[in-house]
Amino acid sequence: MSIVVVVGNPRPGSRTLSVAVEAAQAIGRRVGAARAYDVVDLSGFGPQLLAAGTAPEVAAALERVRDASVLVVASPTYKGTYTGLLKAFADRFPPDALAGKVALPVLVMGDPKHSLAVEVHLRPLLVELGAIVPTPGLAVLESQLPELDAYLTPWADRVAPQVASVLKEHALP
Repeated sequence: MSIVVVVGNPRPGSRTLSVAVEAAQAIGRRVGAARAYDVVDLSGFGPQLLAAGTAPEVAAALERVRDASVLVVASPTYKGTYTGLLKAFADRFPPDALAGKVALPVLVMGDPKHSLAVEVHLRPLLVELGAIVPTPGLAVLESQLPELDAYLTPWADRVAPQVASVLKEHALP
């Protein structure tokens, strides 16, 4: 089983990246992933994602996502939803490109009024691409980051059995 983390934050080394990696590690430990995660950080892809054609770096990132069993797709919340950078990357996939993949949506936000965005905006994007999204997404407030384990552990404990069940049911590698 392979876990790939996709981070749609335009800033390299972002808090969103840290949260997503920790979420992937937590899920990986609970479902017995031999290799915890691989990261596709979109922060350096902006110009390539908006250009005509597909740059080799973008093609490689798309392939890594297509090869994953589990995706942790993370973004900061911008204007009540995920970033345009993540949307530009997602637009590179044809319909149903993520069919059979388990996807876990993650949003990092500054205001609690955006807490439903993970379910209302990011989940439908992943489902539209054909991913199986069997679990509640993870919505993390920036103010919760210092105590991330207190929020991440219960989420991972709740989500991991569902991920394992889908992986077994669909015989995903």
